[in-house]
Amino acid sequence: MEKKPHFVRREFLPREVPSISLALLLAAVLLLNAFLYLYLNKFSTSLGRVETDSGLCPFGHFKFGAVKNCSPWLSCEAINREVRKLKCVGEGAVKKVFLSEWKEKKVVLSQLTNSELKEDFLHGLKMLKALQSKHVVRLLGYCEQQFTILTEYHPLGSLRGLNETLHIPKYKAMNTWHRRLMLAIDYVSVIRYLHSSPLGTLVMCDSNDLDKVLSQYLLTSDFHVLVNDLDALPVVNRSAGRLVKCGHRELRGEFVAPEQRWPYGEDVPFEDDLMPPYDEKTDIWKIPDVSNFFLGHVEGSDIVRLHLFDIHAACKKKDPAERPSAQEVLDTYRKVLTLLIREAAMPGTREML
Repeated sequence: MEKKPHFVRREFLPREVPSISLALLLAAVLLLNAFLYLYLNKFSTSLGRVETDSGLCPFGHFKFGAVKNCSPWLSCEAINREVRKLKCVGEGAVKKVFLSEWKEKKVVLSQLTNSELKEDFLHGLKMLKALQSKHVVRLLGYCEQQFTILTEYHPLGSLRGLNETLHIPKYKAMNTWHRRLMLAIDYVSVIRYLHSSPLGTLVMCDSNDLDKVLSQYLLTSDFHVLVNDLDALPVVNRSAGRLVKCGHRELRGEFVAPEQRWPYGEDVPFEDDLMPPYDEKTDIWKIPDVSNFFLGHVEGSDIVRLHLFDIHAACKKKDPAERPSAQEVLDTYRKVLTLLIREAAMPGTREML
């Protein structure tokens, strides 16, 4: 008689184990979902943080590296006395760029090379001062009299070298669809910031081909995107009827927006005075091509492209008014990233069940 309870327990045990296991698995699923929600919420919050990062210094000051205190922008005297040129690392139509040293730190010194373009140089300096934020390279000092600008140095250079950087053994772990999409999000965030900047709606005019676009941006050591060249940023003001034209020469090719191309056919010679102006939607037209470069050809990148197909098709609308705003593109990119992260996490959860 004493064995009967023992027999009953053994009879019901196989039925109880699956129920207990299922409860544990369901609890694990709930915990995983809660963790995923907190992660995505934290990620979305970091993406949506205010443009003027709380870590930035007050206007006219800077800090970088491990330094905690803010210092005033370096003056002409300080630059001449404390900054030492090391080597020339680049030269464009407007300025020559030198890798330099200041207080044992690598910095970048830019100097005007063509006096006829001094207005462009000074415009770039004005933009750099006014637009200091988490999207823009850090200004360390300047000297208007000598047409000199000092900025923070980023050893990975411009975005033109992104693919080469990602093939370096040290950075191969970064060569994923996830990291590449985050870089595209950074890029669109810069465009959104320029379109809603403290100075008004700014158009990124130095962007007539992909290579030129990529040269305007820097890749930071922690894999973020900063805009570096602000020499060509005209302002759109629709309420005042003020549109823009990116230069005074004819623009050709599929990369530039349709409204940037000569509209009167090959039989009519190009005349700048007859060329209609346009607005910031030219930047939106170029987003799919730039993002396609970011996504590359890694595992999962085609899935990302599929999810972005509709928003990219909208960016390529011939009528600029039908294209989405940079904010709408950015919102879609963020939603796609969140969705794909969730989908990547869920297969393991389903297998548990």
